[in-house]
Amino acid sequence: MTFKDLKLIQPILRAVEESNYTEPTPIQLKAIPSILARKDILASAQTGTGKTAAFAMPILQLIEKIEDMSQRPVLRSLILAPTRELAIQVDESFKKYGSHTNVRSTVVYGGVKQGAQVAAMKNGVHVLIATPGRLLDLINQGFIDLSTIKLLVLDEADRMLDMGFIRDIRKILSLVPEKKQTLLFSATIPSEIKKLSKQLLRSPEVIRINPEATTAETLHQEIYFTNKNLKNKLLIHILENRPVHQALLFSRTKHGADRITRDLKKKKIKSAAIHGNKSQNQRQRALDKFKNGQIDMLVATDIAARGIDIDKLQYVINYDLPNEAETYVHRIGRSGRAGEEGVAISLCEPEEISYLKDIENLIEQKINVVSDHPYPQTDRPMTVSEKKQWNKKKQENKRAYFAKRKKRR
Repeated sequence: MTFKDLKLIQPILRAVEESNYTEPTPIQLKAIPSILARKDILASAQTGTGKTAAFAMPILQLIEKIEDMSQRPVLRSLILAPTRELAIQVDESFKKYGSHTNVRSTVVYGGVKQGAQVAAMKNGVHVLIATPGRLLDLINQGFIDLSTIKLLVLDEADRMLDMGFIRDIRKILSLVPEKKQTLLFSATIPSEIKKLSKQLLRSPEVIRINPEATTAETLHQEIYFTNKNLKNKLLIHILENRPVHQALLFSRTKHGADRITRDLKKKKIKSAAIHGNKSQNQRQRALDKFKNGQIDMLVATDIAARGIDIDKLQYVINYDLPNEAETYVHRIGRSGRAGEEGVAISLCEPEEISYLKDIENLIEQKINVVSDHPYPQTDRPMTVSEKKQWNKKKQENKRAYFAKRKKRR
């Protein structure tokens, strides 16, 4: 099936063709016709599945066909996003797919001065993409009125709840008309999302896209076995001996991301870290520099990287293997998209071997082992029995230490 088969109008089809997209993704195949039919949606889909286009294209079409474009734009659609990075990317998608329509969109988010955002709203827009905090701030100042909204989207709803936005969301929901079309997108559908969906949605079309167990055929996966204290040297070795021009590298912790970035800079490798301790401005600057080719390595934690969408990213590196197999697939899914070739490189220390087994069980394939490198693994993880003995010995030593201290007193 093609995008034309989805009954999209010519201006959007033209933008799709210019973006070199040929076939709709599963979420687009299911969501676009339902949204055009004015149905509420509850969709389970992660970043990388094409979900943004799945709601951007039909929203653009509905507004283009219904609105009088000779008049000043009236705010018709609100898209709520949890982070500045995701909000900006959603706005970029609306501008890309709406480039040949008359639909106007803008984005508002915190962490920057509000002047330009206020000016854009005063000029009039059909579509507003916003983070909850800045949106409420501008509403309270009288710059935004949500009474004309006909289409509401909650993007990455589970993450918004995780980040504590539920009160803000409820305030926003009280300001939009009761009669509207609502689209709720979430990577997962826990009980909180189910509860929210029952309050928000009317006879919704439920769409579940589960890419967790699949990896792109164009993605080549490799695993390097090494020790924790040798990971940095192995990483530098890989970067010096392979044509890795740009890569998104994952660290399990914020501290680790900063340390890796410092080590890379010492080797004159241009890099930057993004994680929860960085300000929104710092994260956005790092992402912009990476997209523009000014830095070679973007070092990220999973939370900070969620929502990052980079076209034609060839390399993803797992400095630390995640302890959840689905997270691994989500990480490497940023490479090898849309038929492009990609490479996923993972470094595995002894304590991570159990994670690797879970990953291989999930994806139902063995990852290619690269053994020809100068920093091989020299020990193995403790067995369950050995770990019990080690913990027992540790407790005995601790008791003996405190007993000696007590005697000295």
